[in-house]
Amino acid sequence: MCGIVGLFLKDKALEPKLGAMLSEMLVSLSDRGPDSAGIAIYGAPTGNEAKITVQSPKPERDFRGLDVDLAKAVGAPVSVAVKSTHAVIRTTPEKVDTAREALQSLRPDIRIMGAGEAVEIYKEVGLPEAVVERFGVRSMTGTHGIGHTRMATESAVTTMGAHPFSTGADQCLVHNGSLSNHNNVRRELVREGMTFETENDTEVAAAYLSNRMAHGKNLGEALEDTLSDLDGFFTFVVGTKNGFGVVRDPIACKPAVMAETDQYVAFGSEYRALTKLPGIDNARVWEPEPATVYFWEH
Repeated sequence: MCGIVGLFLKDKALEPKLGAMLSEMLVSLSDRGPDSAGIAIYGAPTGNEAKITVQSPKPERDFRGLDVDLAKAVGAPVSVAVKSTHAVIRTTPEKVDTAREALQSLRPDIRIMGAGEAVEIYKEVGLPEAVVERFGVRSMTGTHGIGHTRMATESAVTTMGAHPFSTGADQCLVHNGSLSNHNNVRRELVREGMTFETENDTEVAAAYLSNRMAHGKNLGEALEDTLSDLDGFFTFVVGTKNGFGVVRDPIACKPAVMAETDQYVAFGSEYRALTKLPGIDNARVWEPEPATVYFWEH
């Protein structure tokens, strides 16, 4: 079944409240997915810093001394901010790929949740309330974000199987539904050089969009392509460094509702996810049309 939320802020005055607002939206949909939950938070890029969000099953072991070891490996300053089973590694943008490669040898059990100049991704097994509390999401600031609470149907209940999935810099996706041709699409993407961490069909959707954007498409164009190339029932909510997009398949049997004001654009699997947003009583509220792309950019 799963529950999806998304929030794109137009009003900078709301940015300190992004984590709190997005958390409230996701927790309200807890009964749609008891297995695992996750949130991606986008902050304003500084231009001189890149981030890698990582997860470890043994954080006390893997995160101890990681800043020193990575700095030595990449030849540049590195900071590591630990949040429970996750950590956010910061370094210079030109060193982020080198740092990703170094992590594989320095800490082989660490898994990368996402990387880029703007995004941080936190996800774990458990209900949204537990995930939100574990990582202190309510206190996070940012410009936009997406979240997901999962009822597993296609793969195991694990941290890596939780959403959001990120397969490109500052790109991530959450999904409600099931893709019927994900194995074929995965094989095509592997031939083009994409790699996969799980058997989850949502990771295939994320990689498909990353691949299309790597070939010069913008987010809106890449979402349009899903309608002809991906089969199944799906609602996708996607984040990029400065954008936020939504698309539903042509049948659109998965529930979805959107709201827009001068301050924000919001998405929820159900209207109850939107009820505590500021000014919701005066918002334009609608059900997104089937086979129609909606996207906004800062």
